[in-house]
Amino acid sequence: MTEAELVLRHEDGVAIVTLNKPEKLNAWTSAMREALGRMLAQLGEDASVKAIVVTGAGERAFCSGQDFSESQNFEGGGDADVWLAAVKSFYEIIRGIEKPIVAALNGLAAGSGFQVALLMDYRVGHAGVKMGQPELNNGIPSVVGPWGIFAERIGVARSMDLILTGRMIDAEEAKQFGLLNEIVPAAEVLARSIALARELGGKPPVALRLTKRAYREATQPAFDRAFQIAEEAQRQAFASGEPQRCMQEFFRIRAARKSA
Repeated sequence: MTEAELVLRHEDGVAIVTLNKPEKLNAWTSAMREALGRMLAQLGEDASVKAIVVTGAGERAFCSGQDFSESQNFEGGGDADVWLAAVKSFYEIIRGIEKPIVAALNGLAAGSGFQVALLMDYRVGHAGVKMGQPELNNGIPSVVGPWGIFAERIGVARSMDLILTGRMIDAEEAKQFGLLNEIVPAAEVLARSIALARELGGKPPVALRLTKRAYREATQPAFDRAFQIAEEAQRQAFASGEPQRCMQEFFRIRAARKSA
């Protein structure tokens, strides 16, 4: 990972973090995800930072999730175990930040990118945003997202719809589901997110911290259980080779489109 893959700037007490791999729809490798986790943890401890905004570079994506060029090379269940443990650690960092975090969605939020957006407190997007959980289409059991993050927000029926079809929903449907809080013109997404983060960061800090902590503690059992279930599911899936074959097919189709 290069430092240029993450860009950090500060604006009046708000830290703005940009995922900077627009050529890959801001998909993250393990190294990029770990670096982002370290950055967010440091911002969470920085007294000068009152709130955080996370966004993606370019006009196409917030984050498309896992970079398949890495995960297609997993050799079996052992690699899946290491990967899942790292994902849990990353998600725990986000859940543990007791300051407001706003996702400024400038485009696609898919897979773990979708999950991370939902781990944040507020989501601002534009009419062109697409959100969804296409893991199953790529041979990956969809466990952590629905049962650890979003089923409690949108219910079982809608969760099963998203994870079994793998479809991407548009901004209006995402807002109806409660997955997107605000829809503004594309040119205003980041500015609105920063303004909102500043507003939320100005709330009474002790009450804010304890409110976020209470939510984390109340939802921790389901979160932990989802990862426990996912551990065996991912191990079996990657040991079978099915996700790797699906990812290879994804790259084959993409290459054919580029050469056409």
